[in-house]
Amino acid sequence: MSGYATHGALAEALRARFGAGARLAPLGASVFTGTHRLEAADARYFVKAVPASQSGVLEAEADGLQAIAATGTIRTPAVTACSRFDGGVFLALEWLDFAPADLAFGARLGEALAALHAARVPVAGWGWPRPNWLGGTAQDNTIEPACGLAGWCRFVAERRFRPLLARLADPALGASVERVITRLPEYFADGYVPRPSLIHGDLWQGNWAMLASGEPVVFDPAVSVSDAEAELAMMELFGAPPAGFWAAYRSIRPVGEGYGRRRRSLYQLYHVLNHALLFGGGYRRQAHGLAERLLAEVG
Repeated sequence: MSGYATHGALAEALRARFGAGARLAPLGASVFTGTHRLEAADARYFVKAVPASQSGVLEAEADGLQAIAATGTIRTPAVTACSRFDGGVFLALEWLDFAPADLAFGARLGEALAALHAARVPVAGWGWPRPNWLGGTAQDNTIEPACGLAGWCRFVAERRFRPLLARLADPALGASVERVITRLPEYFADGYVPRPSLIHGDLWQGNWAMLASGEPVVFDPAVSVSDAEAELAMMELFGAPPAGFWAAYRSIRPVGEGYGRRRRSLYQLYHVLNHALLFGGGYRRQAHGLAERLLAEVG
């Protein structure tokens, strides 16, 4: 909490909310927010805190967790409180104890995620009613009302790729990605038409886990109504879903033929661009190479 609100101010706010005997211990588990364990009389909580100027980060996280939970498809930490205090904002979540994944975890995760992607979406069109954050990057979710392929391509161009290109200000990289944007419909030439799905939005391996009961749980979302394949691509960017995932997922929700050949890389490009913005270095080169390979794929 150093630099924007004292540990004491946060502890005082939490004692006012959870009781005078509540005890706070820093965890340091996140690059982008302060993280803490709160021991209160009634329960244990996982607490995040940010400066008041970044209140939208945690408010959007609470919104996303509640949206996923409302589908009744996959477990998330319950939101207990999201409140402002002197100098900052805290988000108090249900404390969950994780267990090592068993051999059937991948199948359970696949079934639960497919159910999420098949659930009724709470908004019409593509996007979300508020911005949220991918790490430290604000994600523009301004709603595109046209639900078909043309509307999705506009959303990908205007709400995903171009905001990052504007911030990266890299002419060579920008030129390659702009060429990809002009070819977007060609990545759906297998006849696949994306359907609006509620997606977690930042589902890499660090944002899913298994409870002792065996139940999958997801956290740290950046939700939107998007093509479900965008979620799958993020899951494969830094590794692979656990064994058994794909068979279970496909048994409920088939994956388009062109996903592995074209769209996986297309959707991964967005996240690599975000990593280029956040961390620089080799991610810029990776994004440029990915864009060029995507262009080669459609000739």
